[in-house]
Amino acid sequence: MKKFSVVIAGGGSTFTPGIVMMLLDNKDRFPLRSLRLYDNDAERQGVLGEALAILLKEQAPDVEFLYTTDPEVAFTDTDFCMAHIRVGKYAMREQDEKIPLKHGVIGQETCGPGGLAYGMRSISGMMEIIDHMERYSPNCWMLNYSNPAAIVAEACRVLRPNSKVLNICDMPVGTLRRMSQIIGKQPKELDVRYFGLNHFGWWTSVKDKEGNEYIDQIRDYVAENGYLTQVEVDTQHMDESWQATHKKAKDLLEVDNRFLPNTYLKYYLFPDEEVAHSNADYTRANEVMAGREKTVFDAARKIVANGTAENSDFHIDSHASFIVDLARAIAFNTHERMVMIVENNGAIANFPDDAMVEVPCIVGSDGPEPLAQGRIPAFHQTLMYQQVMVEKMTVEAFIEGSYQKMWQALTLSKTVPSAKVAKELLDDLIEVNGDFWPELK
Repeated sequence: MKKFSVVIAGGGSTFTPGIVMMLLDNKDRFPLRSLRLYDNDAERQGVLGEALAILLKEQAPDVEFLYTTDPEVAFTDTDFCMAHIRVGKYAMREQDEKIPLKHGVIGQETCGPGGLAYGMRSISGMMEIIDHMERYSPNCWMLNYSNPAAIVAEACRVLRPNSKVLNICDMPVGTLRRMSQIIGKQPKELDVRYFGLNHFGWWTSVKDKEGNEYIDQIRDYVAENGYLTQVEVDTQHMDESWQATHKKAKDLLEVDNRFLPNTYLKYYLFPDEEVAHSNADYTRANEVMAGREKTVFDAARKIVANGTAENSDFHIDSHASFIVDLARAIAFNTHERMVMIVENNGAIANFPDDAMVEVPCIVGSDGPEPLAQGRIPAFHQTLMYQQVMVEKMTVEAFIEGSYQKMWQALTLSKTVPSAKVAKELLDDLIEVNGDFWPELK
């Protein structure tokens, strides 16, 4: 079986150790010959890189491993680039969350003004990585799960339309794991129908391989409990704030009980409640910095200090095994069925063809082929159209350097109450983002 060379772009991410261990755990399914980390922050990446070098030497000495800030070294002779970058790191995420809350607007990483601010920072970083990949390994595929995925995917569609970039999010995967727990199945036993945008969608069917439908059973459970389960199946989304999010699904279901909602819809359908329950002095970014950030980097320093990864606190990110499934689909033409972010082109019949939508796809060596989801109801169509135009206008504002379009994008967002608040927010966001954003005129 062929062995593959993988570069992880965003090597200094707190998710990198879990991804590396997940790759090692799946070596029989996806053999590795080379694994590299790439980041523009040498110091941050170095902490994880040094620890992972020890781990690889002990657990997979046959896999060539290195970490670097040199794109030529990172991307030459590479089959897959797994991208999870965060331009501005957690310090800017904290600003994304806290600035909107000062204006009485939700502060969230991917939704509302914070998501748009993050998107404006991410576009240039993503385009730079795509260009490195195409320069040094033109046949390489990028598996992109960087946030905010909707804006990144739209920017790729407009700015790099012919690039081999696959955009995917872990949220449908994580929720499906919870659904499988509710009905006593394994996620791999289930096929779903789903339509929406990234962090903005609905499940319309959950069937097993024999064709038995479980959506009514899951709906009844969610109406009482949300997506909270008795046995936790999701290692990533277990903090207190995430538990509240899973529980909130029961309220989302009441708004329209035909379909099962993505939990992120709470930011659009109940923004006032979200603001009321938020702590403007201690947001999710602070939770992550005090939690996962500290845990992961402490574990890395411990490995380096001990000179061994035995009994380390690095854990396999089984939740991210979908990344291996996606890589295998491309490498081995497995025709894996996966929910992905793709250009619509009729997948949702009554929605614009050039919208980047999230729908089930069959993935093979040529990439994803979207499955038709038919026509969607007016309520969902209207909500989606408003949101997709927010995302499109943000990308246009980036490309054109347009203050006006960015103001309009914020004004159009369901999370922002007025054009006045949108302008005040924009001015504050411009000030803190500095050179991370293009100059807006």
